Amino acid sequence: MTKLSFLIASCYLLILSSCAPRYKGPKTDHFDGKKFFNPGMPERTSGGVLKWLLHRDKGPWPAQTNPFIGPRPATRVEGDSVVLTFVNHSTFLIQTNGLNILTDPVWSGYVGMPVLNVKRKRPPGIRFEELPPIDVVLLSHNHYDHLDLPTLKKLVKSHNPLFITPLGVSPLPKSVGGRIDRELDWNDTLRVNERLQVTCTQAQHTSNRGLFDRNKTLWCGYLLHTPYGTIYFCGDSGYGPHFKRIAQQADTSSTGAIKLALLPIGSYRPEWFMAPVHVSPAGAVQAFLDLNPTQAVGIHFGTFQQGDDGLTEPADDLRKALKQQNLPENRFIAPEEGKAMIFK
Repeated sequence: MTKLSFLIASCYLLILSSCAPRYKGPKTDHFDGKKFFNPGMPERTSGGVLKWLLHRDKGPWPAQTNPFIGPRPATRVEGDSVVLTFVNHSTFLIQTNGLNILTDPVWSGYVGMPVLNVKRKRPPGIRFEELPPIDVVLLSHNHYDHLDLPTLKKLVKSHNPLFITPLGVSPLPKSVGGRIDRELDWNDTLRVNERLQVTCTQAQHTSNRGLFDRNKTLWCGYLLHTPYGTIYFCGDSGYGPHFKRIAQQADTSSTGAIKLALLPIGSYRPEWFMAPVHVSPAGAVQAFLDLNPTQAVGIHFGTFQQGDDGLTEPADDLRKALKQQNLPENRFIAPEEGKAMIFK
């Protein structure tokens, strides 16, 4: 293939990848009839993206010579305790009351549009082939590092789970045969069964899978109402007043205040550019104070070098932020891949 034909083929693939699904529905306080938006926050401009790309100052990501891959998880965890296993990035296996739940599953070696993609720096903490039967998959938004179609296709073939998505995102799992009940808007609730109810929560972020579909689908987090109590999966979000509202939502729910919160801590540098859509570790600690969970666990770090923060910066800065707030480090931890954590 000549360089010209390769360039033409690459451009064609980019155009195809821009044809992502688009939501159609009535106007709301976060949807103007064509695009979703973050209430009270101006949209980021392409000029900011260009400025960042031209002046990147990436922190170090040394090669990981012996990354840990955990043992095969239990088939089921009965009772109202939670076994939480960090796969990596924003992918977690949540096991409680006989249910197995995955968040934003990604097992691929690369994420992103064709040509413009990001390489995985660490292997998943659980081998895909050793996953227990997966019942439910939570998808927070359509970015490639959170919604990986090759992984979803494998999950459909091996487990046929129920996929839960925000508005406009369901056509993607459906395209590989995924089961969907209905899409959720912020504050919508879906009862999966007598052991699990899910509430879609506000997040401060963006969406797109190509060049021309920016903010055409919704982004969100989730409250999981379980016999263990309330679990909060944030997805991606900048810091904002919505965290206090989510705490109030949980307080008034059938399962009460948040016991376990999964909060992002990575891809936050440079903060002048990333802060609106990615909380820093300090912002995550402030969100922790707003949410007031019994326990928090960091997500969205250490796998894909997307922001300019180095490999260890998120965990290091998290410890510093906890110390500044006089909080014990064990209240908000940066987890290790593949190692199961038990919460009762």
